[in-house]
Amino acid sequence: MKFLVSSSSLLKQLQNISGVLNGNNSLPILDHFLFEISENLIQVTASDLETTMVTRITVDCKEEGIIAIPAKLLLDTLKSLPDQPLTFTIDIEKKAIEIKSDYGKYKLPGQDGGEFPKTPEVESPTNLAVAGELLFNAIDKTIFASGNDDLRPVMSGVFFQFSKEDLTFVATDAHKLVKYKRTDAQASKTASFIMPKKPLNLLKNILSSIEEEVKVEFNETNASFAFEDTQLICRLIDGKYPNYEAVIPKENPNKLTIERMSLLSSIKRVSIFSSKTTHQVRLKMSGSELQISAEDVDFDNEAKERLKCSFNGEDMEIGFNSRFLIEMLSNLDTEEVNIEMSAPNRAGILTPATGNDENEQVLMLVMPVMLNS
Repeated sequence: MKFLVSSSSLLKQLQNISGVLNGNNSLPILDHFLFEISENLIQVTASDLETTMVTRITVDCKEEGIIAIPAKLLLDTLKSLPDQPLTFTIDIEKKAIEIKSDYGKYKLPGQDGGEFPKTPEVESPTNLAVAGELLFNAIDKTIFASGNDDLRPVMSGVFFQFSKEDLTFVATDAHKLVKYKRTDAQASKTASFIMPKKPLNLLKNILSSIEEEVKVEFNETNASFAFEDTQLICRLIDGKYPNYEAVIPKENPNKLTIERMSLLSSIKRVSIFSSKTTHQVRLKMSGSELQISAEDVDFDNEAKERLKCSFNGEDMEIGFNSRFLIEMLSNLDTEEVNIEMSAPNRAGILTPATGNDENEQVLMLVMPVMLNS
């Protein structure tokens, strides 16, 4: 059985799905790509049992067959070749693959494609179409706030909440929280699920260059995202997401508005001098001035900076983990940000102050670090 394919288009498609592959698979067959060849089309699948990605490539072929090809060996070969047509000759009986290029021949051992795990079906799904850019932004703005605690798996993903009015995406690790809402997209009915981090990162990497709509299907256990020639199917995180609305303080009379990059740069510099265990920076607001300070008592390190700002409310001091503030400010893209606070022991809320898309609402919450006086 033979087929002809462009080396660069095959490499691009395989790289899109290769992020699914694990370094230490329980099943040796999962170190392979599954090639399903039909007339003028190849369907290639990669899986780690939890997440499966499928891509379709147009080729010059008149035959049908199925074989598993070693993923790393094939990728490394394609990466080392300049763009050119490649001829694949596959002996299904002997599980042998030969690739011919302008330079020569390469032989690879295959595996029985029938041993490859079946791609899961999303049965009786809820359907939704979402713009690729919207989904990319939703993942990009939230995923950094999700947790890594194996004991609380529901917090290790992003919560998708769909309604007839809007789409909301939430991530939290109990120290920080991000709520991203879009009012320019809706679902036909109210529904929600928790997506794991690995498939979200895979989606984010591909969606950055996708302009068309993504077809989303999901049920109680699985979700599928299909666009262009690619489909991702993953198992959802089982469990009830915490009531995130309950932790967002509603009354925040103290409001600071400041240039985002100035604040970010200042916190980065001052945090160098903070305690290596708490990473605490202290914000002291009075009038139109913000004082940012940090100290590490064990090493006698100390830093202070002053910035101009607009502050409405009573003079106050509050401590935050500098790493969380840096992450949040880096993931906003407006010129100015608002930080709203109620008391030194209550969460602070960051929102964009300027130039925000009217269909997009971003709210970031960060828990304070108790100040040692």
